[in-house]
Amino acid sequence: MPRVTYIHSSGERNEVEVPIGQNLMMAATGHGIEGIAGDCGGAMSCATCHVVVEEPFAALLPAPDDTEDQMLDYTAAPRQANSRLCCQIVMSDMLDGIAVRIADPQV
Repeated sequence: MPRVTYIHSSGERNEVEVPIGQNLMMAATGHGIEGIAGDCGGAMSCATCHVVVEEPFAALLPAPDDTEDQMLDYTAAPRQANSRLCCQIVMSDMLDGIAVRIADPQV
């Protein structure tokens, strides 16, 4: 099963298995990863699942759609070039090993 590493602002790392087809926000909340709130449940209306995707994986993701792009302008932590809402990152074999830094703060 593919894996994702969530990196906290403290440097702590949590690596978890994620089923193909599940988004990284659901994986984080399901595994009790602190820092990913996902208040809206993945509806792109809260921006509390803001992450910064590490290279080389950032280049493998499709560009954010207009709604995600707009929501990234309203995150609590400053938006970065590789900022994404992890509710919009769906696990695939291609993303096995992806690492994301959890934006701090989320709210």
